[in-house]
Amino acid sequence: MDRTIQFWTRTAQIYASYKALQLRVQFVKDEAEQERMWEDQHEWAADKLYSLCTELGGFFLKSAQTLAKPDVSPMPWVRKLVVLCDGAPETPYEKVQKVLEQEFGKPMDSIFERFDHKPVASASVAQVHRARVRGTANDVAVKVQHPGAHELMMTDIRNQKIFAAFLQRFDIQFDLLSFLDELEHQVEFEFDFIKEAGSMDRISESLRAANWGKAPIAIPQSVPGLVTKKVLVMDFIEGIPILKLADEMAKRGINPNGAVARMAKRNILRDLSSAYGQMILRDGFFQADPHPGNVLINKDGKVALLDYGQVKELGEDLRLGFARLVLALASNNVSEIGRCFKNLGIETVQRVEKDSDSFRALAILMFDTKLPPGVAIANPFADDSVLNEISVKNFPKDLFFILRTIHILRGLSVGMGCPYSSSEQWKPLAQEVLSDNRDLTTNSIPETPVKGEIKVKELAWERRRKLRRLGRFQPTP
Repeated sequence: MDRTIQFWTRTAQIYASYKALQLRVQFVKDEAEQERMWEDQHEWAADKLYSLCTELGGFFLKSAQTLAKPDVSPMPWVRKLVVLCDGAPETPYEKVQKVLEQEFGKPMDSIFERFDHKPVASASVAQVHRARVRGTANDVAVKVQHPGAHELMMTDIRNQKIFAAFLQRFDIQFDLLSFLDELEHQVEFEFDFIKEAGSMDRISESLRAANWGKAPIAIPQSVPGLVTKKVLVMDFIEGIPILKLADEMAKRGINPNGAVARMAKRNILRDLSSAYGQMILRDGFFQADPHPGNVLINKDGKVALLDYGQVKELGEDLRLGFARLVLALASNNVSEIGRCFKNLGIETVQRVEKDSDSFRALAILMFDTKLPPGVAIANPFADDSVLNEISVKNFPKDLFFILRTIHILRGLSVGMGCPYSSSEQWKPLAQEVLSDNRDLTTNSIPETPVKGEIKVKELAWERRRKLRRLGRFQPTP
């Protein structure tokens, strides 16, 4: 109960302060003074949000990861909250040791010849320690759940669902509750590391097979025999957190804003986004949490993607429907975007014919890494938000993680100063996927071939050979 009271007391204070400022700035004519007032408000609110997330922990740490995006939140929020992507409060070593020995049923010393007491990273569900298994030559990463984290998460989600219902009614014309329903469902899977290991290995194997053994990104492999529901031992991947890439470049004498740095950043985004295109469009199974704390860059410039607790598997209808939406966005076909929305179950209050420009902007805002023309920040509370023109009254929960993933990729690209369009990059892949399913010009999914025809599944390896050349793009400088 105290946790719930803390949430509502702090959240109400922040919300009320913004509403009060909205009224006050109406009586200030000087634009520079208005900007100063907003900046002061954002700085104050950032401190309050940081305190709320760090002191309460749990699901609020995940909320911080969502808010710490330069394309969504004011920069004071981003600067304050971004450190929580991998710097959440740590569980003391003594408790970590207890969890490990309970899970494995034997003393730690009998498993590890070395185990670093201080974690290399800590997030909302677990923290990761560097170690070495006895009789092996390479270091491993040991992911250990925070005791009691599950109960905190579920309490926090329930509180945030109530707050989302309030915002949905009075401030944001979007179906927020479907998002939180899906998150609530998926959070359960984050606390089962056996499932996470299976998901991680499945995605790794698929990307390697589709790219002749050279996946566009590096993915850890789980260590057989050392995975339980609360502990996951896997390869340790050396790398620089993507948030610290600019600092590392400066240390090496590279101008973070120069031509060499821009090319390196484009390559990083190309490979990461290419991997996501393949996961979502070809496999229909993807890691759904590419926030900055889960992305490393190794010494050769290769991207490593960590943490497979949040994954999403798409049904065939949804996978092919999203591929059609990618083509419609890439070709800027508003009427086709409208048809895709309808087939996917996205319901808007206004029809596409009424305001095609706003409808196009809404679709780009939701499902492309680029921002609509003239939009610098996708703030749903802003007076000029496209949601004030076209509200979304129903958003299928199965689409939530696609939308969330695209928004996180956009945040990375904006933060790195390399904007690009995922729909333009994924267009060739979407065409291949639909062609393989004989669905390039129709909105229906093909039935199973009759006897004598080549079955779609038998084309899988040929399709993978084709897809090796796909997924290349050049972000806008």
